[in-house]
Parts: sequence; structure tokens; C-alpha cells
Amino acid sequence: MGPPQALSGLALLLLLVASSASVLDDTCKSFGANHKDIGYDYCIKFFQADKASAIAADKRGLAVIAAKITGATAKSTDKRISALKASVKDKKVRSGLDDCDELYSQAVDELDAAAKGVAAGTPQGSQDAVTNLSAAADAPLTCETGFQELGVKSPLAAEDSEFTKEVAVALDVTTSL
Repeated sequence: MGPPQALSGLALLLLLVASSASVLDDTCKSFGANHKDIGYDYCIKFFQADKASAIAADKRGLAVIAAKITGATAKSTDKRISALKASVKDKKVRSGLDDCDELYSQAVDELDAAAKGVAAGTPQGSQDAVTNLSAAADAPLTCETGFQELGVKSPLAAEDSEFTKEVAVALDVTTSL
């Protein structure tokens, strides 16, 4: 490859990277405008968890990445719940953790299905993804409500808050497809 061809190849690569960055930036600007309580900066930080988001060619790619990041958080939260269940002696807290364990286990499956639905690239796949993301979005609120009803402090408040934000990003990006 001669110098002119190498230069044009480099220019194409830079154009692709700039275009991908624009997709991420535009997506997070839209999210920030719709979710002022969470915001643009959070959206950018969220997507930084997966380096592929910087080179995603379109919103569909970002939606798949968002579902996968959120799915990983659900798995992590489910592992934390298991660790807490092994050490907590209070029966009410343990009961709440049992419920949350089930909710987050379901959320993991729903987020996996959401990623597959978006990746399918069909209108039905996107609709199914929105349905699955919406179902997963209920997990943290239901978990926190359970602890409130039991009259005990939630040991998962931070995790539930983070998951709520993450699933909001994933849902917003997916519904924009």
C-alpha cells in the first residue's frame, strides 16, 4: 500500500471513529435531555464500562451494549445478594433478600433476552427488547418496596439505585430505535 492509499485508509478510520463518537455523544445528549435527574455525564460514564461503545456504528449497537452492561450489573447484584444471605441473621432482612434474589435472577434473563432482541435487528426484536427491559426495570423498585414493607433498612439501596439508572439508559436507547 503506497502513501496515498495508507493516508486514505487512515482518513476512513478517523471518520469511522468520529462518527461512532458522534453516535454515543448524540445518544447521551438525548438521554440527558429526557432524564435530567440522571443526565448526560452519567450516560457517558455508563457506556465507558464497555470499550466497544466508543466505536458502535449506530444506536442499535449501543442498545445491545447497554443491555449487556446492565445485565452484568444485575449478575453482580445477584452475587452480592447471595453473599449477604450467607451472612445475615435477621429473618426479615433475609426474607427481603430472598425476594430480591428472585427479582434479580429474573432481570438477568430478561436483560439477556433484551440484548438478543435488539441484536436481531427486527421491529419485533426491538419490541421484545423494550418489554424485557421494562420488566427488568421493576426489580430494584420491587426489591426496595419489599424491605419497606418488612420495616427494615435495605442493604441493597446503593445497588438498586445504580441498577435503576442503568436500566433507564438501556431502555431509553432501545425505545429510540
